[in-house]
Amino acid sequence: MSAAETIHVDGVWRAAASGAQREVLDPADAKTLAVVSEGGVEDTDAAVAAARRAFDQGPWPRTPVAERAALLRRVAELLQRDRETIALTESRDTGKTLEEGRVDVDDVTNAFRYFADLAAGESAGRVIDAGSPDVHSVVVHEPVGVCAMITPWNYPLLQASWKVAPALVAGNTFVIKPSEVTPLSTVHLVKLLVEAGLPTGVANLVTGAGDPVGARLAEHPDVDLVSFTGGLVSGTKVAQAAAPTVKKVALELGGKNPNVVFADACATPEGFDTAVDQALNAAFIHSGQVCSAGARLIIEESVRERFVAELARRAEKIKLGRGTEDGVECGPLVSAQQLDKTEAYVASALAEGALLRCGGKQPEPSEVRPATGYFYLPTVLDQCHRQMRVVREETFGPILTVESFQTEEEAVTLANDTEYGLAGAVWSADTARARRVAARLRHGTVWINDYHPYLPQAEWGGFGKSGVGRELGPAGLDEYRETKHVYENLRPSPVRWFAG
Repeated sequence: MSAAETIHVDGVWRAAASGAQREVLDPADAKTLAVVSEGGVEDTDAAVAAARRAFDQGPWPRTPVAERAALLRRVAELLQRDRETIALTESRDTGKTLEEGRVDVDDVTNAFRYFADLAAGESAGRVIDAGSPDVHSVVVHEPVGVCAMITPWNYPLLQASWKVAPALVAGNTFVIKPSEVTPLSTVHLVKLLVEAGLPTGVANLVTGAGDPVGARLAEHPDVDLVSFTGGLVSGTKVAQAAAPTVKKVALELGGKNPNVVFADACATPEGFDTAVDQALNAAFIHSGQVCSAGARLIIEESVRERFVAELARRAEKIKLGRGTEDGVECGPLVSAQQLDKTEAYVASALAEGALLRCGGKQPEPSEVRPATGYFYLPTVLDQCHRQMRVVREETFGPILTVESFQTEEEAVTLANDTEYGLAGAVWSADTARARRVAARLRHGTVWINDYHPYLPQAEWGGFGKSGVGRELGPAGLDEYRETKHVYENLRPSPVRWFAG
C-alpha cells in the first residue's frame, strides 16, 4: 500500500480510479501532512457494490451477535494498542491538542465496547402475546443493509465510531467517507477493522470530496441508510438526494448552543470560578470547532460585568499553539477557510455593535505558533443581541457571544430563540429552578451545572434544524436495525372464509 492508496474496496487498498490525489495539510503550519487518494463516482460505485455483495452474499449479516460483538471488542483492544499513534495523527490532522486526541481515542474505544456489550446483552426478540397458546409471535431485529457514513472534520475518529460500531454489531455493511480535510484517522480505523478479522467487503472507505463522493452515496439506489454529520446546508442536500429512494436518513447538523448562568450560581467564590471555567471549556475547547460548543453565554444581568471581565481575562491567558507542543491548551483552526469564516463573523459582529472584550485577531507568531498556521485568538464579544449573525449562525470557531437577562422567563426565551436545538446548559444553585429551566429548553442534551460530558449510554441528537435520528445509546443501535414481526402458528388449520 502506497501513501496515496487510501481507498479501501472489497478488501483491497487502492488509488482513485482517476489517479487523482489530494494533499492533507497540517493546520498548524499549512504544510503537507499526507497525500491521499481523491475518489470519485466510479470509486464510490465500486465501494457500494462491494458492500452490497458482502451484505447479500457474505457471512457478516448472518454471523451470531456474540461473534460480531467479539470483533468490536478486538477493535477496542487494537485502538488502545495504537493509542499514541492515533492521537498524534488526530492532533496533527485536526489541530487539536495531543491530550484531546488521546481522550478521543479512549472515547472511541468506549463506544466500541459499549455497543458490543449492548448488542450481546439483548434478548433474541420481544415476545408478543397473541392470545393463543398455539401461536408464537415475536418481534426481532435485523440489519438495515448497506450503510453510507459521511463524517465531519472536527472529530473524525469519534464521529466515525458512533456510526461504525453500531452498524457493524447490528450486522450491516458500509461505505464511509471521512471529511477530505481530516481523513487520516479513519484510514487507520479501517486498517484495524481488517486486522480484527472483519470479512472482506463489509467495511469500505472512499476518501474524497463531498461532491461527488458524499452526493453519490446519498442518492445511490443500493444504499439502504445514509448517516451524515456536518453542516445544515450539506445535511439538507443529503436528505434531498436520499428522498427519491426513500432510504433511512440520520442527520446530526450542529447547533448554536446556550450556556445559561443564573446569578446564584456565582454567589460563592467556588461557584463563580467553576461557572467561569466551564464557560471557557464550553466555548473554546478545540478552538470552538465543536457542534455542541457553548458559543452563546446567556448571563443574568446582575453578575454580567464581573463574570465577563473575569472570563475575558482568563481567555487571554489560554496558551495557543501547535497541538503537539507541551503546555499548549488550544490549537489552530482546521483550515484557511475556517479562519476566514471566523474573521468574517467577528468583523460582522463589531459592525453590528458588539463590544470586543478580548481576542478578535490572529496571534503573533512564536516558536509554537508558525506564522503560516491557522491560529485565531479566543474571542469574547459582549453586548450581543439576537439580530446579529454571530449570535444566530453556527460559527464553529473560538468566538463566545454574551447576552443578558433579568428574569427566568427571559432566560428561557433567549435560550430557545434559535433554529437549532442540539445542546445547552443551565447554571444555578437552586436545584428546582435549574431543573425547571432545563425541562423547558428545546435542546437534545441539557447539562445542569456542567458542560460537555456525554455518556455512550445516552442518546445524542437534537431538535429543530440540529437534525433527525439519534446516535449513542440503545436508539443509536436501533438506527442501524429494522424490525420484523414473526408470527408462527403452531397448529395451522384452514380459515374457511371461502367455499371450496
